[in-house]
Amino acid sequence: MDFLMRVCCCFLLTVLTGVAWCDLAESADSEEQTVSFNHQIRPILSDTCFFCHGPDEEDRQADVRLDVAGQVDLTELVSRITSDDPEMLMPPPDSNKSLSPDQIALLTRWVKSGARYEKHWSFSPPAEVTPPQIAGGDESKDEIDRFVIAKLRERGFTLNDAADQRTLIRRVTMDLTGLPPTRSQIQAFLNDTSPQAYEHLVDRLLESPHYGEHMARYWLDLVRFADTNGLHHDHYREMTPYRDWVIRAFNENLPFDDFTVAQIAGDLYEQPTTDQLVASGFNRLHLIIDRGTALPEESFMRNVVDRVSAVGTAFLGLTLECAVCHDHKYDPITQRDFYQFYAFFNNFDGEPETGGRRGLDFKRGLQPPYLELPSQSQTEELSRLNQQIAGVQSSLKKLERKQKSNKQAEQTAASEEQDRAAEETKKQLSDQLTGLQASRDRLIESIPATLIMKERAEVRPAHILVRGNYDQPGEVVTRDTPGFLPPMKSDQPTKTRMDLAKWLVDPDNPLTARVAVNRFWQQLFGVGIVKTSEDFGAQGEPPSHPELLDYLTNRFVDSGWDVKALMRQIVLSQTYRQSSAAPQERFIADPQNRLLARGSRYRYDAEVIRDQVLAVSGLLNPTLYGKSVKPPQPEGLWKIVAMPYSYPRVFEPDQGDKIYRRSVYSFWKRGLPPPQMTIFDAPTRESCSARRERTNTPLQALVLMNEQQYFVAAMTLAYQLLQQTESSDRQRIEIAYETITSKVPSENALNRMVDALQQFRTVYRDNPNAAQTMIAQRGPAMLPADGPEPKNTDLAAMTMLVHSLLNLDAAKTRE
Repeated sequence: MDFLMRVCCCFLLTVLTGVAWCDLAESADSEEQTVSFNHQIRPILSDTCFFCHGPDEEDRQADVRLDVAGQVDLTELVSRITSDDPEMLMPPPDSNKSLSPDQIALLTRWVKSGARYEKHWSFSPPAEVTPPQIAGGDESKDEIDRFVIAKLRERGFTLNDAADQRTLIRRVTMDLTGLPPTRSQIQAFLNDTSPQAYEHLVDRLLESPHYGEHMARYWLDLVRFADTNGLHHDHYREMTPYRDWVIRAFNENLPFDDFTVAQIAGDLYEQPTTDQLVASGFNRLHLIIDRGTALPEESFMRNVVDRVSAVGTAFLGLTLECAVCHDHKYDPITQRDFYQFYAFFNNFDGEPETGGRRGLDFKRGLQPPYLELPSQSQTEELSRLNQQIAGVQSSLKKLERKQKSNKQAEQTAASEEQDRAAEETKKQLSDQLTGLQASRDRLIESIPATLIMKERAEVRPAHILVRGNYDQPGEVVTRDTPGFLPPMKSDQPTKTRMDLAKWLVDPDNPLTARVAVNRFWQQLFGVGIVKTSEDFGAQGEPPSHPELLDYLTNRFVDSGWDVKALMRQIVLSQTYRQSSAAPQERFIADPQNRLLARGSRYRYDAEVIRDQVLAVSGLLNPTLYGKSVKPPQPEGLWKIVAMPYSYPRVFEPDQGDKIYRRSVYSFWKRGLPPPQMTIFDAPTRESCSARRERTNTPLQALVLMNEQQYFVAAMTLAYQLLQQTESSDRQRIEIAYETITSKVPSENALNRMVDALQQFRTVYRDNPNAAQTMIAQRGPAMLPADGPEPKNTDLAAMTMLVHSLLNLDAAKTRE
């Protein structure tokens, strides 16, 4: 067993973070306690050993394999990790890694108990589980709660108390619509004393059109939706009808299996609907480079790899792209598996690069194949213009033929006069034609359009690319799915993308529904049951509540993939409705709240923060759908990243109330996304993002304090408050506080805010120029006023107070 001396199965100092909270505690338990390979042992081996001793047969060191049973004498491994001899010790001293005593004990117990291996949890079908029975008559009977309570009781905990009604309506309204409740909505909920009050609230929110906008935002992150191509010049791309389809799909509660199939293969239905064709644009969301920048063969390969990676992340929760150059180092995905999957997406009937910088298609951000979506009036106007253009062109041709005939005849003074008249007529017709064509171009530019997928008639062969090099094709492969997953069903001689789409949503597929359910849970709790929602493979974190995940997955499929029913079930649970305030010992015992012994508390995403500010001020433009809009941002910002021929190169903000539309409609330039968003951890959307990181930086505070739109919003709300002339300062402040935080201030807080307002008034009374400068920035949305125009000092002071409230932790934190 000398090959174990220097093998690379070096164990990390700690196991994966998500495993540590539950597994390290268990390692101190009795010798008789069962050690879970999937939840305790596999994460260690995967993170430290599989790279050299895992699934990759071509690069396996010393012919030692540790990802499956029976490949190595594990008693020797125990002797190595417990050895005092530096030459024998594993991990090697020069690896700068070591095992803790608890980890050594855990591994030793596993080996002594028989070193039982298990199939990776996510590659097995969801188990048919029954919610555990909970003793005691005062516990919730909700299925979700029963799973959570059972786990909590194992650790000596119980569910936390329920959040108060104001916290709850704010939480669920923000979680389901991304917008805060209004004061009237809060009061209606507080006044409803019926047992079904909360259920009625949830049902109303699920029917709100803003629900679809909010749900779509997470999906757009996941599929890397953007308004530019990324790469090189980062030209404009028109895909907004796809975004609108996603919003409508969530609002109309399109079953998630249909939602999936339409995106993977909507163009392959026998008679695809417009929506199905638009949905197939999922396959066109990848980055794309300009012609002449790289070899077309390289661009083609990169595009297909990007498509495969997107499907792997969005629907399977797997890092398929890790098998581009070699077998996957951690998961049982071979390079052959990857290119068999690749073969479904390499038959695109279109160019692998963008075209030249000319023509309407370029200005419209389109590259064939695409679908135009004109309104009835646009269709009629286009038809009229085409008829007029055809008529003028016909007249020109007749005139040119007549001129040609005249030139062939004997020239006379009369014929020369006719020629001059003909030339004048020709010029008039040419000018008319130019004007009509310009009108048609303007009309065409206004017609919505979107990129779609289209299959070539002749199937393009696919090869295993040697070491992932586009110019080194190897063995030819046929379309198929990874061998470790259930086989695909197909009655076609050549499997199609439609077969693949149906395979993804087949009940036998153990991943697609699980991955979706986990992400919807993540949206509501801030973290998924599987924390690594982008990776359900060996490198991912095991689920905190595996039985609960399986139960919800089975119920989701049985419901007909009903997303609203799933969201409703989760938010109605006591687990979701818990208060986020808890005793200190709970935070110490479970700092990441993986046991769900309290409500989740975290900073809202950038879009939610911005939309909330616009909503509470009354500035929010609630218009649904349409082309992306450009809210103001610092001048010259795009020039930092734009090359000379980039289109558009200069950022030109929209005007009017367009700039106050919801953030989901903001123009997303991959080279430099809206800084108001990225500073709060929004992704660039150059790659698929299943979850956002949450940081806390000084820049975020600076944005909230200095962002122009936020300041205009504060002034707008301040102006509205001052219009209430019958109200006192205290009453106005109470209204502002409730509007912004959904709470009522304590007497002490209210007194401090009243005092702060008086101090602001003093400052601006002593410095009227400062007040005037501030008021000059006010937006047109504040006028006209119903009441008298407030004094500058009053408006400036109230603006500063409102602005301070918008910066409160309660305004930007989900509680």
